[in-house]
Amino acid sequence: MAKCISIEPARQQAITEAVAILSRGLPVAVPTETVYGLAADATDPAAITRIYETKGRPRFNPLICHMADLQMAERYAAFDPVSRRLAERFWPGPLTLVLPLKPQSGIHPLATAGLDTVGVRVPQGFAGDLIRAFGHPLAAPSANSSGKISPTAARHVLDDLGGRIELVLDGGPCRVGVESTIVCVEPDRLRLLRPGGIAVEALEEASGLPVERPAGAGAAIEAPGMLASHYAPNAAMQLDAERIAPGDALIRFAGTPVEGEEGARLVLDLSPDGDLAEAAAHLFDYMKKADASGAAHIAVTPVPNRGLGEAINDRLKRAAAPRES
Repeated sequence: MAKCISIEPARQQAITEAVAILSRGLPVAVPTETVYGLAADATDPAAITRIYETKGRPRFNPLICHMADLQMAERYAAFDPVSRRLAERFWPGPLTLVLPLKPQSGIHPLATAGLDTVGVRVPQGFAGDLIRAFGHPLAAPSANSSGKISPTAARHVLDDLGGRIELVLDGGPCRVGVESTIVCVEPDRLRLLRPGGIAVEALEEASGLPVERPAGAGAAIEAPGMLASHYAPNAAMQLDAERIAPGDALIRFAGTPVEGEEGARLVLDLSPDGDLAEAAAHLFDYMKKADASGAAHIAVTPVPNRGLGEAINDRLKRAAAPRES
């Protein structure tokens, strides 16, 4: 079973032990403001291979490369003026920019799935300090088995990957609770590859450009989180639920009543007050709790598709999609 270290008050010990393991080409579970990441050296092909093997992740699905700051990111990726403006506005934070790789950048093609672009992010808090101490960018998808619910607490990682990795760093519950927003800047627009912790409205305001949503099924995989089936519990998911069967689990929003909820195995409310930020922070944890209840079906009431609600609904739709082999 993986060793688990709380980053407070043992912050320096956590960094020292993590750097030692990363230097051996092994992955470490690291807390970020979005979800826990399974981090390894983005310049080391053996280390990246271990991420894919640990998660059981398809190798055509690229990884986000996390940097300590904008200056570090500029050593590996080419920034246009709009991308730099977005980075200066939202970094460190839950925004990933898909940018052209610089020649001889050092980031291994395994991390980019062979693409000539790379998804780059600067995380808040401890993860940035760890990257700075390690001295290399960290490729870090979510620290869970591929396609399953993303972890927002150290216990989620231990329950899933604890027997496959050496170290989990415990930073408490993730503040944002859904993965980063991923965008690609084009001359006259931003292309949204994955909704996430930065709302589309904020990106449009900061860039002065419209945001184009994903094309839908059949779109090329340019970034993480674009597979049709993703974030999936073992139980079947029912979205926009108005009634549930006895023994089902219920995840609701803003206290919305549901016919039959008195017979539910479990009832959880993402935010009784209708706060989308609170709902996003609870989403994956509540999905895990509902799945652990043993219910065959998880019913979810509607969530407004505005602000962070767009990211919540994206995750719910992928969780409810037909499972891919």
